Amino acid sequence: MMIPDTTLTNSLLLFAFCAAVVWFAGARLAYLADALADRFHLAKSLVGLLLLSLATSLPEVATTLSAAVSQAQNLVLNNLFGGIALQTAILGLADFWARGAITNYPRKANHALEATLLVLLLSITLIITVMGEPVALFQIGPGSAFIALCYAGTIWLLRRYDASSDWVPVDLPDPEAKPFLAVRDDSATSNRALILQTIAACIAILVFGLLLVVLAERIAVQSGLGTSFVGVTLLAAATSLPELTTSITAARIGAYTMAISNIFGSNLIMLVLVFPADILYRGGPILQGASQTVSLALAFGITVTAIYLVGLIVRRKPRIGVLGLDSVLVMVTLLGSLVAYYYVR
Repeated sequence: MMIPDTTLTNSLLLFAFCAAVVWFAGARLAYLADALADRFHLAKSLVGLLLLSLATSLPEVATTLSAAVSQAQNLVLNNLFGGIALQTAILGLADFWARGAITNYPRKANHALEATLLVLLLSITLIITVMGEPVALFQIGPGSAFIALCYAGTIWLLRRYDASSDWVPVDLPDPEAKPFLAVRDDSATSNRALILQTIAACIAILVFGLLLVVLAERIAVQSGLGTSFVGVTLLAAATSLPELTTSITAARIGAYTMAISNIFGSNLIMLVLVFPADILYRGGPILQGASQTVSLALAFGITVTAIYLVGLIVRRKPRIGVLGLDSVLVMVTLLGSLVAYYYVR
């Protein structure tokens, strides 16, 4: 996607405009997903895991595949893995709109299972990255194929487990929908209209999300900060913006389980994208010779996910202001990761 040459100031202004469009489209998408879940009697956690996470990951999908075609290995890996800790920290921001820690609300263990399986896949990816994939078949590493296979097994297990009820916590707060004046009532809207609006929101997220990516790369060059640092900060933030707005909006309307599954589902998608990127990258296995920043990003992804896993299991946890302790620790870890990325850039 090409845009005319701009100065650093104009690049920043365009970046802000595109971010505003993505924010509006993402907020609308969260309401549409919630309405579709009610209309078709679907579990909101399942809608968040499969529909919402895939829709909000469209910029990452397009960016990753285009960067792989351009043989930009560092950009692919930094964008994918750098966004995991950032996206997970979005749940911490959602605490501002939840009545207490957002991890207090799930009644079933499927969210804890999502976090556990995400930690497993992150660990497998980190091991493969450190080993460097010494063996390749048609310049494709077996590690990326194994990650894709694990992802397929993860989705199968989560869908099968979603209908079970062998772990049910008690004495939990009841989520209450919170009004959001900017959104109209969709009760009289037909199913066809809701689906068309959902498609339109997805297209807006894809187009303007890609513009955000192009502008983030341009800002990296114009500011002199470098692609490695910007790849795991500004670029990851740009492609994580849809997850931010949809998760916050979901929390505002009381769809807490959808917000949690949206984030964990998006992070799982970040991992499985390694396989198609490896197919398109012709310089050998894409995880071979990955930079230290990539390993750090995976390690921080494991850390923040594990923190929320503890938060999902420990139902009564201390609060700091309106935030749960787990959210505070995740945001502190995110800040620490930015310092680490800058140090090894």
